[in-house]
Amino acid sequence: MSIASPVPAAEPPRDCPLCPRLVAFREQLRAEHPDWWNAPVPSFGDPDAWLAIVGLAPGMWGANRTGRPFTGDHAGHLLYATLKKFGLAAGDYEERIDDGLRLTGAAIINSVKCLPPQNKPTPDEIATCRSYYMMSLAGLEKVRVLVALGQIAHGSAVRTAGGKLSQYKFGHLAEHRLPDGRVLIDSYHCSRYNQNTGRLTAEMFEAVFARALDVGTA
Repeated sequence: MSIASPVPAAEPPRDCPLCPRLVAFREQLRAEHPDWWNAPVPSFGDPDAWLAIVGLAPGMWGANRTGRPFTGDHAGHLLYATLKKFGLAAGDYEERIDDGLRLTGAAIINSVKCLPPQNKPTPDEIATCRSYYMMSLAGLEKVRVLVALGQIAHGSAVRTAGGKLSQYKFGHLAEHRLPDGRVLIDSYHCSRYNQNTGRLTAEMFEAVFARALDVGTA
């Protein structure tokens, strides 16, 4: 089973061959876990989204297993609870792609579409996958605000907009006007590690989306 992407024309093929290391890891996991998704994970959300949430890459036990971003691992609980609190999601998140959850006004697009070993894509893999990120963003024509979850997502957003990283410093709740006119708001990633260590609290995460709503509805 798969979910419908809000930007189907921007999705890579199931057996995307572009990153040899990621292909090898995918094939290894297909042998070990044949019932998992084990393929590039499509974007998720509203085709008419005004807000794009930029993630890093699929998680091993999350999206790479289930086929939907932030679904099946710890990060999804905080993300989807926050989106629902701010009216950007409807339905209940139950860690399954058939749970009926849907996004309203928001879409999730990842910097890297395939699972990287240790959740760490290489700079070459990030650059290679950027073409899919660019197509996804171009297909979401109404997006005017981006929320970047972590520094890699921040870098993809800045570079895609034609900016130089030296001019756009990452920081939680940092806000940037990008060269393409969109507003970028940074957040620490909602990973289990960041939550468990207190680097990111629910209140800190909610502040990011409160600000995104302020900017997006101004």
